[in-house]
Formats: sequence, structure tokens, C-alpha cells
Amino acid sequence: MATASNILVIDDDADIGDLVIAAAQSMGIPCRATTDAGELPCLLDSDVSLILLDLMMPGMDGVEVLRLLGKLECRASIVLISGINRRVIDTTEKLAGALGLKIAGHLQKPFRLADLEGLLRGHIPQKCAADAKQATRIDFPAKELCDGIWNDEFVLYYQPQIDIQSGEVEGLEALARWQHPERGLLFPDSFIGRLEALQLIDDFGWRVSERGLSEMRQFAVNGHPAPRLALNVSVQSLRDLKFPDIFVSLAEKHRVPASSIMVEITESRLMHDPSYALDVLARLRMKNVQLSIDDFGTGYAMMQHLVSIPATELKIDRIFVQNMHSNASDRVMVEKTIELGHDLGMTVTAEGVETVEQLEFLRQKGCDRAQGYLFSRPLPPSQMTQWLASYYARGVEA
Repeated sequence: MATASNILVIDDDADIGDLVIAAAQSMGIPCRATTDAGELPCLLDSDVSLILLDLMMPGMDGVEVLRLLGKLECRASIVLISGINRRVIDTTEKLAGALGLKIAGHLQKPFRLADLEGLLRGHIPQKCAADAKQATRIDFPAKELCDGIWNDEFVLYYQPQIDIQSGEVEGLEALARWQHPERGLLFPDSFIGRLEALQLIDDFGWRVSERGLSEMRQFAVNGHPAPRLALNVSVQSLRDLKFPDIFVSLAEKHRVPASSIMVEITESRLMHDPSYALDVLARLRMKNVQLSIDDFGTGYAMMQHLVSIPATELKIDRIFVQNMHSNASDRVMVEKTIELGHDLGMTVTAEGVETVEQLEFLRQKGCDRAQGYLFSRPLPPSQMTQWLASYYARGVEA
């Protein structure tokens, strides 16, 4: 008996089916594909919650498939895939509505992987979402986390931040990884929440900061000074009013100027305890440490709070950057965030830049910096040193 699937792809191009299956499986979503629409009655069951349907198919075309789905009283959401013009798609969507079907969107061929992933992410069945969440959040025992901290198992990978106009490497964001002795390399989603819940985040944060500051010297390559270091700091750590003094003392110990450090804080968690946070952030700025508001647009910070934070940088979340060419709302979000950041005297950095097209759009809109796979994935220190040497040898060009 065939394994139940949450996503069904109906497309005469087998490569499209394979692409969707790979993207879905990476998110933990069961998916099947067929090039023969005649198999639909056998494949459609109660587990299917999303159907990706190509309109232009030989034999039974997409409109005929929609009529069949109507007869079968299909309750799954349907995404139309097509290379035909928008007016035909609009008419097809109206037909689907008349047949009692639910159209969840469309993909215009040729589409980008980022567009497909964004669409799938928005329609992950509730059970799959819960399973995925459970898979990423591991309830590590306190002793295991303590051992990881004191045995220096937490390491840093670095991703460059590029000045869009000059091409200079302006900064390196330090991204924590856990080199677990049994589980291998783990990403922050699997351990940060647990560290915070167990009140171990401060010990972890100071260890990671010390590592980052100690590794900065090696990034001074080919006569270029080491780029600015961007360190992510938990909002929980900002409750300690001594944080600015300890942090700057640590920087002095490693002979890193305070002005060469960027502390990144996440917007969505910033205002849970604003009195302590604003005290600490103000004193960090007084000591010349740079401040960045990360993942802007994904949280719920009020404008008055944003104005109160003495940030020097605003970071556009990757989800808006990756979808801005296919989604008008995301495009407006990117444009307005750039304007807002500049109006408040901040530089603006876009995360998740993967294509030249995205970079050029950001350049035209006046965005200051870009970070993403277009330049480099996060790399361990030795590989980042090699990347910097190679980048400088080629000449800085954005």
C-alpha cells in the first residue's frame, strides 16, 4: 500500500515533480508526484492537503483536472503552476471557486526554489509543523549543555556582510554552532531556547563572545583590517545591568575596539522587559558599541519602541528579501524598511541575498549592506580567512 502524502504534484514535467518532492522532504513533508493526471482518483486521499497542478498538460489539461477535483469534492488547497498569462490564470481561479475548490496561489514558470519553499512553508500541515518543531527543539539535559559550554564544544561560523556600493567586507556575523560529540554539528534552533529556559544563556553568551573576539585577529588579511564583528546577544542577557562594563572589558582584553563590534538583538523579543534592555543598550552605545535590530519585520515592536532603541543598524529578515520579486507585499516591506532605517539614521542590512537580481534591487533602493549565499555561506574561522584572502585578491566588487 502506498505511503500517504500531504502534498501531491500533477505536472507532465517529471523534473518539476522531483524538485517539489526534494523541497517538501527537506521540510519533513510527505510528497508524491505524477505526470499522468489520470492517476488522480487513486492518489487523492484525505491526507492530501495541498495539490500543485500544472495547467498546461497533454491529455487531460489543468482545467479538466479541476473539474475532476470538483466532482471528487476535493478539500485540499490547490496551487496552479503555469507559464501562461495572468488573465487566463485569473479565469481558471474563478472556475475553481465555482467548482467549490480552494485556490491557495500560483507559481509562474519558470519559478525559483525560494518561491517554491516559501509557498510550501506557508502550507505545511499542522501535524508536520508540530513534528518539525519537535525535531528542531531538543530537550537537552542541563548537564549535557553545561558540559558543552565548559568543554568549549560551541564554535562559531562566520558570514560576511558586504557594502553594496563599494563591495568592501564591512562585517562578519558570528553564528553559533554546537560541535556535539555524538550528534555532530547542531544549529542554534536546537539549543538556544533550552539554554534560555535553563538560565544558562549568560554562560553560553560570554563563552561565545570570548571566542569571537579572540578569533578576530586572524581576519586581518592582505593588508585589510579585520571586519567588524557582529555578535548575537540574547535579550535575557540584557537584564544584567553590568553587561556593558563586562562586555567592553572583554573587548579590551582582546584588543578589539568597541566601535568594531556590533551587538545584534532580535526585534520580536526585545520589548518583553524594556526597562532593563533600554538601560543596557544606551550604555553600550555610550561605550561606542554598535547595535543592530535583527529580523526586523517578523516581530511586533511598536514604532515608539523602535525610536527609543539607540540602534545603528536595521536588518531586513531574509524571508522578505527572498520573496520580494514574487510578492508585492514583501517588496514594499523591503523598500519601506530601507526608508525607515535611513530616516532614523541607521544603516540597513539585507539578509538572505542569494541572487544578483536581489542585490541589484537592493542597490537601486539604497540598501547599505547585503549578507547571504550570493557571497558566502557561514564558514568556520580557517575557511573564512581563506575566503577573505580570495575575495580581496579578486578585487572588491559588489
